[in-house]
Amino acid sequence: MTPLLGLTVGDPAGIGPEITLKVARDPRVAVARILAIGSLEALRAATEIVPDAPELREVASPAEARFEPGTLDVLTVPSDVAVALGRVSAEAGKIAFDGVERAVALAVAGEIDGIVTAPLNKEAIALAGHPYPGHTEILAELTGTKDFAMMLTALKLRVVHVTTHVGIRKMLEKVTTERVLTTIRLADRALRDMGIEAPSVGVAGLNPHAGEGGLFGDEEAKVISPAIEQAKADGIDATGPWPADTLFGRAVAGDFDVAIAMFHDQGHIAVKVLGFETGVNATIGLPIVRTSVDHGTAFDIAGTGTAGADSLVEAITVGAAMAQARIAAREAS
Repeated sequence: MTPLLGLTVGDPAGIGPEITLKVARDPRVAVARILAIGSLEALRAATEIVPDAPELREVASPAEARFEPGTLDVLTVPSDVAVALGRVSAEAGKIAFDGVERAVALAVAGEIDGIVTAPLNKEAIALAGHPYPGHTEILAELTGTKDFAMMLTALKLRVVHVTTHVGIRKMLEKVTTERVLTTIRLADRALRDMGIEAPSVGVAGLNPHAGEGGLFGDEEAKVISPAIEQAKADGIDATGPWPADTLFGRAVAGDFDVAIAMFHDQGHIAVKVLGFETGVNATIGLPIVRTSVDHGTAFDIAGTGTAGADSLVEAITVGAAMAQARIAAREAS
């Protein structure tokens, strides 16, 4: 059966509504049945700037969706407040958060097979009373998940992060042997769930040249290497720590199925240089499938109709594949 994915529209003041309409008419997303979850009013406004926009059909539950050609089923997040395009506001943040909350509840209940998220704005959701660093942390709390990680994909590159939305000084405290090992395990399990039987995991060092034998730092020897050795003892094909300036290129070349980055920019730069328009963010370790675009709300171009939707198309494609794998696993058990 074609997976049913809930597509959260994100911050209604950003590009989420227009890229939602664009993917709804894109033949590449036929791999999934799409239910939009978010502001119906924002989607209606976006039909004025998106040529050949689909007809919008409001539904009260996934069971009411028809998935008819030329029509986008919308489970609306109610709001009595008009939202100005391109501006941070508590009202927009509340709508975005409520959409994610509703989508997670549906996925946990099994009414949809996974969720795909358009971008929200961290400042806006904080103004609305939800001061999370981003989607990943929201999803973890809503699902009661302790061990989770962010996996970015672009073309042939997959990257999983040990730490994400923390400053450099705080990051150094969070890169522990336990956290590195947990991240390696999460990456290995996620790729096995995606059909890769024996994933090869390349682990980055933290320091230049992976510490150069202790010349540039000892975290590799004291923190990262012990995690790799334990992962190997668990039967995981993990190697490293490798210098970050060569690891990601080797992963693209096929030496590794996934690369483990120690911190946000170490992994994000590699992914965004390779595929800024098509990068996908997946949260691994959750009890539900979740993928997302790898870009922000782009307030500067919101409402112009110029936002590209390729990253959202890719997020739906990856999400559909992950959901299909989980469906097949359930049916086989």
